[in-house]
Amino acid sequence: MQNLAHASNTPTHSAHFRVGVYAVIFHEGQVLLALRRDIDWWNLPGGGLEIGETVEEGMQREVREETGLEIEVEKLVGVYSKPQKQEVVLSFLCRVIGGTLQSTEESRECRYFSPDALPANTLPKHRQRVMDALLNQPEAILRTQRATSEEDQHLPNS
Repeated sequence: MQNLAHASNTPTHSAHFRVGVYAVIFHEGQVLLALRRDIDWWNLPGGGLEIGETVEEGMQREVREETGLEIEVEKLVGVYSKPQKQEVVLSFLCRVIGGTLQSTEESRECRYFSPDALPANTLPKHRQRVMDALLNQPEAILRTQRATSEEDQHLPNS
């Protein structure tokens, strides 16, 4: 019993994680990707949550900032742990409810692509998230996404 009392008084060092949210948006069988301005890679629209923001608010803000579209969050597709970056990413199936698809300050171009013909410079983790959404599982997929290449290890959070 004394060990338990001692253990409860021992300070713990909790990890501090960044939470990312990314939208998988399909239209007529194609998936929406945004070409980032900071790097020459296509990715799903999304990014990090801001302090005081709900997951849904963050998802809506990120899609609007990157694509000009207004969306409704429909379903959690996957939860992705990225231990090298101390990040947890949530990907959601979303539906467009308004706005106009356009390039923005954050995206040079936004386009729909066939999932089996994504550009070669699509971020590998985002390619996986698109494939996970296509599985249409009844429950969210849990996956660890570790950096697999030199380029991927040097990319900003994604």
